[in-house]
Amino acid sequence: MMGWYGGGNGGSAWIFMGLFWVVLIAVIIWLVVRLLPSSTNSGHAGAVSQPAPGQESPVDILDRRLASGEVDLETYQQQRAALVAARGGR
Repeated sequence: MMGWYGGGNGGSAWIFMGLFWVVLIAVIIWLVVRLLPSSTNSGHAGAVSQPAPGQESPVDILDRRLASGEVDLETYQQQRAALVAARGGR
């Protein structure tokens, strides 16, 4: 019949067109997720973040290491001062 656009494509053309759009949308979502900063990596690269509830803070870990004898007092004081400075004096 004349006047039909595309000569009457079968159902396979609809399947491939649908697949194309699903893949295209999936790629766009994947790119957005990869390019936007995640909440776990928020903040500055050198900043010391607050620990999640139930996790030890860096200062707590350092205190525990001093108590167990893993670090000496001088090393402890240097590392604690660096942690306090990284937190902005808190």
